[in-house]
Amino acid sequence: MIYEIAAYIAGIFLLMGALFSLIAAIGIVRLPDLYTRMHSASKVGTMGAGLSFLALATVAFDGPLILRAIVGFVFLMLTAPVSAHLLARAACLAGYKSDNLTELNDFAKDQ
Repeated sequence: MIYEIAAYIAGIFLLMGALFSLIAAIGIVRLPDLYTRMHSASKVGTMGAGLSFLALATVAFDGPLILRAIVGFVFLMLTAPVSAHLLARAACLAGYKSDNLTELNDFAKDQ
């Protein structure tokens, strides 16, 4: 009984992760410039991968595997937004211009 419930919960996590990953892929294709594409990949794509880790932790029933999945999820949530911020800052300092739709540029005053 518990295995069936865990399988359904893991299926929900996987479907949600796939939906977030699809939204991230659409954002990468449809958004106008590097900065907005990076936002889509780092925020939404990270959540999609993280939900996949949680699905694995739900059906594992093995302590070390659950711990590795949770540590992987936490590591992903901590590192992906920071690396996207550093890449965006490097692109800004290299002179990459944002699209006309972008209204706010906080990096401009640091140069």
